[in-house]
Amino acid sequence: MQLSHTRPVTAARFDDPNLVSAAGLVPVLALAQRSWLLALADAHLSVPTDKGANAGRKVGSLVAGMVAGADSIADMAILRHGALGTLFDRPYAPSTLGSFLRQFRFGHVRQLDAVASRLLSGLAEQTPVLAGIDTGPVMIDIDDSIIEVHGHSKQGSGYGYSGVRGLNSLITTVTTTTAAPVITGQRLRKGSCGSARGAARMIADTLRTVHRVRTVVTNSAAPQQMSVPLVRADSAYFGHPAISAAIRGGADVSITTGLNSVIRTAISAIPVDAWTPIRYTNAIFDDDTQSWISTAEVAEIPFTAFTAQKKAHHIPGRLIVRRIPDLRLKKDQGQQQLFDVWRFHAFFTTTDPDDLDTVTADQVHRRHAIIEQVHADLKNSALAHMPSGHFCANAAWLVCAVMAFNLTRAAAAITGDSALAKATTGTIRRTLITVPTRIAYSARKITLHLPTDWPWEKQWMTLFENTFPRNLPIAA
Repeated sequence: MQLSHTRPVTAARFDDPNLVSAAGLVPVLALAQRSWLLALADAHLSVPTDKGANAGRKVGSLVAGMVAGADSIADMAILRHGALGTLFDRPYAPSTLGSFLRQFRFGHVRQLDAVASRLLSGLAEQTPVLAGIDTGPVMIDIDDSIIEVHGHSKQGSGYGYSGVRGLNSLITTVTTTTAAPVITGQRLRKGSCGSARGAARMIADTLRTVHRVRTVVTNSAAPQQMSVPLVRADSAYFGHPAISAAIRGGADVSITTGLNSVIRTAISAIPVDAWTPIRYTNAIFDDDTQSWISTAEVAEIPFTAFTAQKKAHHIPGRLIVRRIPDLRLKKDQGQQQLFDVWRFHAFFTTTDPDDLDTVTADQVHRRHAIIEQVHADLKNSALAHMPSGHFCANAAWLVCAVMAFNLTRAAAAITGDSALAKATTGTIRRTLITVPTRIAYSARKITLHLPTDWPWEKQWMTLFENTFPRNLPIAA
């Protein structure tokens, strides 16, 4: 593609007050209002002084800016261009939103957490963003990530396990067999804190949110005949507080254990003939034997966790181990190895063997890595920066980023496009949100004129028609 020679560009002017660069904000904000985002923020937030007034509209502005791609307070100026002031009431200035965020304290952040969890329930009721949560397996993942910051003025910044200065973001996600992950819990922590800090509380809150969503989806106060949620995590969360919180909340666990002396002793007790080849890198399926020819193998053994602690902390379950040959070359090795040396990956699970056998349990556990994609997605959008020097302002920014993430994913789920529903929010933003439009007036109503031949016209119109049903009565 190259510039036209027959119609060369000779001038450019920013002079059209009827243009909008992000037409997708119209149906997405309509969905947010139908899911009670503004009403929830007004009901739950008690931010003081005049800077906390109209909390619902200010939270709505922050979430809308993030949906449109803003990753700093200054980027919120995107809400004040062209005809957006006509399409939306009172789009706030970036300075006003920054002052609002700086008034937050820890209690206000927790109030905003309550808004986020209830917004997710509303989205689940209005859209298929969590399709299958009431009928199929439910996977809950928990993990943290370091959001890099620069300079010493950021409150709470420090050096954590990654070796870079930053703030620690802990999130939990919920995934079903038919829906992409959505975020059910979030907490901003100081950069130098351990991964497991506050994990038990986060798991308990997430399980309550899942129960609330299931209740809303099924329209029943006591959901019956539903699968037991499965909490997945890496070895940083293998401790009694996190596991017991999951079990008390009615969930099973699948958590990596690490390799200490107790785990190595348990692995050494696995019989030689108990190992089963699995589908793995460079594996080949043998049609004659209907089995995999693979260097990776799994096995399991009954295991009781935390036997070194008091008896009330003992948790029975299974230790499932995956082993692969250790192909790392040893320096100054004088001769070939006489026998195979294995690398082991073990995880502890309380699932029923009749529901998840050894091989299936290993496959399900490995899918815990999906939460890393959610972290990357957030860092590629609103969490590219921590915009304020105030810790609680950044904590509130994280919660707004999570609401924008879930709202964007819910909008994609409405379109009926299965590929778009599982795409990253960057892809959804490019196809559904940042679509240019020109507004036109007729009989005190506004019509949006979008580009012809837009590749995702069908998906966009499906989203629009579901959020603006036809033949609605005109409000007085």
